[in-house]
Amino acid sequence: MKKNFAIPLEKIKPVAEGYGGCFATDVIMVDGEPVGYMYREEADFEEDSGWRFLAGIESQNYLDDANNTGIYDINEVANYDPNIIPMLDSPVGSAFEWDEETESFVAVDEEDDEEE
Repeated sequence: MKKNFAIPLEKIKPVAEGYGGCFATDVIMVDGEPVGYMYREEADFEEDSGWRFLAGIESQNYLDDANNTGIYDINEVANYDPNIIPMLDSPVGSAFEWDEETESFVAVDEEDDEEE
């Protein structure tokens, strides 16, 4: 299935190179919504950074459909939402949620967040 990305590949600039691959939902990459939640887990493959990016509005049914998520270079996701860049050096186990009040990402406990 061909996806129509919100930012054409030729418009992607080098803003966060060298971090490797990641997973991001189509809500971000196709619909153009900003990242609302990001977390880092153990890598699934050699080039995988472990980072996972969601807008935070995806339903569980949406997330369960693998067609709604893609593998991208982190630089691509950072072009969609440069606010992620300061968090990219955080270790495995880190999780951040966008805080509208402070207009920044704040650390959250991933285990507590999964229980909600």
